[in-house]
Amino acid sequence: MSYLSQIWQRLSNYVKGTKLPDAQKMSLEIKTVSSRGKTTQDLDKNFKFFQDNLQDSSLPQQLQKKLEEWGKPGNSLPDITEQMLNSQPQAAAKYRQFYEEVYDVLGHAALTPDIVEQVMNSLITGKKFHALLLFQRLEEFYRRWCQSEFLDAAPGENLPQKKMLSMLAQNITIGLRQVDIYTGLNVLILLLELHRYAQGRAELKQLITFYPSSQPDTESFFTSQLLRIMNYSDAIEIGNFSSIVGEFLKGGNFRGAYLGNANLAGANFSGANLNGAYLGDANLTGANFSHADLSGANFGDANLSGANFKNANLSRADLSSANLCGANLNRADLSRANFSSADLSSTNLKNANLSSADLSNTNLKDANLNGADLSHAIVFGANLSEAKLSGINLSHADLCRADLSGADLSRAILNGTNLSDTILFSTNLSDAILVAADLSYAKLNGAKLNYAKLNGAMFLGADLSGVDLTGVVLNDADLSGVMLSEADLSGADLSDTMLFGTDLSYANLNKANLSGSNLSGALLNGADLSHTNLSYAILSNADVTEANLEQMTWGEKQQWETVRGLEKAVNVPEGLKQQLGLS
Repeated sequence: MSYLSQIWQRLSNYVKGTKLPDAQKMSLEIKTVSSRGKTTQDLDKNFKFFQDNLQDSSLPQQLQKKLEEWGKPGNSLPDITEQMLNSQPQAAAKYRQFYEEVYDVLGHAALTPDIVEQVMNSLITGKKFHALLLFQRLEEFYRRWCQSEFLDAAPGENLPQKKMLSMLAQNITIGLRQVDIYTGLNVLILLLELHRYAQGRAELKQLITFYPSSQPDTESFFTSQLLRIMNYSDAIEIGNFSSIVGEFLKGGNFRGAYLGNANLAGANFSGANLNGAYLGDANLTGANFSHADLSGANFGDANLSGANFKNANLSRADLSSANLCGANLNRADLSRANFSSADLSSTNLKNANLSSADLSNTNLKDANLNGADLSHAIVFGANLSEAKLSGINLSHADLCRADLSGADLSRAILNGTNLSDTILFSTNLSDAILVAADLSYAKLNGAKLNYAKLNGAMFLGADLSGVDLTGVVLNDADLSGVMLSEADLSGADLSDTMLFGTDLSYANLNKANLSGSNLSGALLNGADLSHTNLSYAILSNADVTEANLEQMTWGEKQQWETVRGLEKAVNVPEGLKQQLGLS
C-alpha cells in the first residue's frame, strides 16, 4: 500500500471509528518518522504549486457563481436567527450544507487581490448580486468560525477535516489547520470587501457594517477576537495573516479592537476606522494609515517606522515611546496626541497639526516640520537638531531645554514661546516672529536672527555673542545682562529696549535704532555706533571706549556725564564734542 493511500485509509477509518491493522499502522508510523523532515518540505512544495496555479484555474468563475447563489433570496436558506437554527433542524441542515460549500470553495488557498477584484467587479456588473443577504450569511459563518465551531466538531461533522480528506484524495497535501485558516481568512476578506462596497452606497451604508473584532458595546463584544485570529493564522507561518489579509484591511471598521503585540507589518489600513483601538507594542512597520481615523488609539511602544499616516486623524492618540522613524505624517491631525519619548527622527510632519501635542523628550532629529502647527505643544527636552521647521507655528509652545541646534526655523511663529535654556546653536531664526518669547539662558551661539521680530522678548542670561541680528526688531525686549559681544545688530530696532548691563562690546550697531533704550552700565567698547539713533537713550555708566560714533544721532538733553571712555571713542561728532567740551 502506498504512503498516501495509507494516510487516506487511516483518516477514513478514523472517521468511521475503526483502526488500521497493526502491521499497516507500524509501517505507516515508520515511514512518517523516517521522512518527517521531507514530509514538511514536500507539503509546502506541493501546496505552493497548487497556489501558483490557483489564478489560472476556474476559481474566480466558481466563486462568483457561488457568491451569487449564497446571496440569492429564496434559495432554500431561511433568514438567520440563533433561535431558528437551534429550534428548526431542517433550517440548521440547510445552513450546514452552506457552510460545507464555503469550506469546499474557499478552503484551497488564500484569495489574492487580483482574484477578489475580478470577482467583485463581475458581481457588481452581473446584476445578480444581493449584497445584504450574502453579507448576513457569510457573517454568520465568520462568527461561528471565530468560535472554532467547525474545527472542534466531531469527526463526522468536522467540515475542515472533510475538505482536507477531499484534497488528499486529489493528491493535494494540505494540513487541517491550513484548510480552516484559509477558509476563515477568505471569508474575512469577502466580508471586508462587502463592507467597503456598502459604505460607498447610501442604500446599504447603514445595513452593512462589518466589525472584524466584533461590534463594540454589545454583550458579544470581545476586543481581542481579531488578535486571536491573527495569532491562529500565524501559527502556520509568522506574518501569515498580514501577507494574506493585510491588503484588504483598507476602509475596515476596527473601532475599539484590541491588537496589542500584533504583527501587521505592511498592512493597509488606509481609510479604516481604528478609533479607540489598542495597538500597543504592535509591529506596524511600513503600514499604511493614510486618511484613517485613529483618534484616541493607543500605539504606545509600537514599531511604526516607515508607516504612512498622511492625512490621518491621530487626535488624542497615545504614541508614547513609539518608533516613528522615517514615518510620513504629512497633513496629519496630531492635536493633543502624546508623543512623549517617541522616536520621530527623519519623519515627514509637513503641515501637520500638532497643536497642544505632548512632544516632551521626543527625538525629532532631521524631521521635516515645515508649515506644521505646534501651538501650545509641549516640546520639553525634545531633540529637534537639524530639523526642518520653516514657517512652523510654535506659538505659546513649551520648548524648554529642547535641542534645536542647526534647525531651520526661518519664518517660524514663536509668539509667547518658552525657549528658556534651549540649545539654539547655529539655528536659523531669520524672519521668525518671537514676540514676547522667553529666551532666558538660551544658547544662541552662531544662530541667525536677522530680521526676526523679537518685540518684548526676554533674554535673561542668554548668550548672543557672534549672533547675526541684522534688521532684527527688539523694541521693548529685555536684554539685560545678555552677552551680545561681536553680534551683528546693524539696522536693528532696539527702541525702548532694556539693555541694562548688556555686553555689546565690538558689536555692529550701524544704523541701529536705540532711541529710548536703557543702556545703563552697558559695555559698548569697540562697538560700531555709526549712524545709530541714541536719542532719549539712558547711557549712565555705559562704556564707549574705542566705539565708532560717526554721524551718531543723540538728543539735546541727553545725559553724558557718567558715560565712560568718551575721550577714547573714535569719530565723535563735532557737535557732541562742543556740547561736552572735548578737544
